[in-house]
Amino acid sequence: MSYKIQTLNNISSKGLNRLPRENYEIASELSSPDAIILRSHNMHDMDIPDSVRAIGRAGAGVNNIPVADMSQRGVPVFNAPGANANAVKELVLAGLLLSSRNLMGAWRYVEELTSTGDDLKKEIEAGKKRFKGVELPGRTLGVVGLGAIGVNVANAAQGLGMSVQGFDPGITVNNAWRLHADVSEALSIDALLSRSDYVSLHVPLVDGTRGLINAERIKLMHKGAVLLNFSRDEIVDEDAVLAALESGELSYYVCDFPSEKLRGNERVITLPHLGASTDEAEDNSAVMVADQLRDYLEVGNIRNSVNFPEAIMPPTPNARRIVVVNNNVPNMVGQISSTLARHELNIADLLNKSKGDVAYTLVDVDSDVPQAALEELETIEGVLCVRYLKTVGEQAA
Repeated sequence: MSYKIQTLNNISSKGLNRLPRENYEIASELSSPDAIILRSHNMHDMDIPDSVRAIGRAGAGVNNIPVADMSQRGVPVFNAPGANANAVKELVLAGLLLSSRNLMGAWRYVEELTSTGDDLKKEIEAGKKRFKGVELPGRTLGVVGLGAIGVNVANAAQGLGMSVQGFDPGITVNNAWRLHADVSEALSIDALLSRSDYVSLHVPLVDGTRGLINAERIKLMHKGAVLLNFSRDEIVDEDAVLAALESGELSYYVCDFPSEKLRGNERVITLPHLGASTDEAEDNSAVMVADQLRDYLEVGNIRNSVNFPEAIMPPTPNARRIVVVNNNVPNMVGQISSTLARHELNIADLLNKSKGDVAYTLVDVDSDVPQAALEELETIEGVLCVRYLKTVGEQAA
């Protein structure tokens, strides 16, 4: 079977090469695409074709994708968590060093000097005392959010001699295993803020994190603390940060999200959204999301979807696979099984998973599935999407 993949941004060739050209047509302009791969393109203003069965974001954040709408259409949205973790970690470390040593101010001072020769040397020696900084060992870094990026940041800061504490009530077992043993646990974000000289944010933008760092929470931080935000701009109240910089409550704000308010402030180090802007991160993200899309389109497996449950079932040799996406309501598996039984289809294997309002079922059957059975499955109230992967068992045989 062949698939059409539409790209909405320039996607690394290392990722696209994971999709064999004998089975995949890939282009930026396509009619009736089966899937879409993108990076930062805004899909909220886009008329997404009904043919689309999956969307892959070659990056972590999915705020540019109408995820809720896709869930109601039975379309999984994939991302690439951790693929850019090292790139962001390095940027955070750069932010720690830039702010602790006042390097941007020192650089601007030198650039603005106009004298030459001995006079230049005298000005440099006279001015350097204005840029005395502090060293990182012994200082405390608080990391909010211990996903792939947060764990990397915590471990790297530990290696620099910093005392590190982290807060993430939803940390996964895998990330907990990766975390350096000396990173301490904060029981709340407020407790973390009250004990930190530097705070680095690594949480997604959701309703619960919008405005997470506000005026009240900034007051909990050490006087002269540094706030680093490489997550999303709206997680931080910019007005509160600017007021805290003016009063001296904060010494620096380092972020990856320029704005008119922040621009020109000597205590703000703002970068043009460089978090994942490395060749390696772009390659890693594209490879991860291409592999996930291929596994979904060809086999029905789901890994790293933001709106669907993880669902991985090895194909049964010589079987046919049916994929059903439905609202997460009672008795759906029973209705699916009964429908298949009415069409004399024997179930060889079955997997049912749910996430929020979405449920996902993989069913392997022993023989070809008639069109009438698929149509009957589609008529079950609450079913959002039905796919038939006829050759998946042949691949496993």
